[in-house]
Amino acid sequence: MAGKREKPEDIVLKLRQIAVLQGQGLSVGDAARQVGITQQSYYRWRRQYGGMSRDQLKRLKELEAENRRLRRAVSDLTLDKMILSEAAR
Repeated sequence: MAGKREKPEDIVLKLRQIAVLQGQGLSVGDAARQVGITQQSYYRWRRQYGGMSRDQLKRLKELEAENRRLRRAVSDLTLDKMILSEAAR
């Protein structure tokens, strides 16, 4: 059964909630359960998003989108170059 897919903004929020609960003396497992995730998800998310603020996360998503766009442009140009060099022969 597939689980619910969390948005990165929600993940950062939940990681912060868990950090607050840990500061109040709860264990990682108890804090994760209270927030509504598994301990395994907490550690996976912390490795991926740990220490990020929402602004940094937004910037990361913008950069990833720009990177995808630029890769597509480079691949299109490379394909055009290959076609032209083949036609020039």
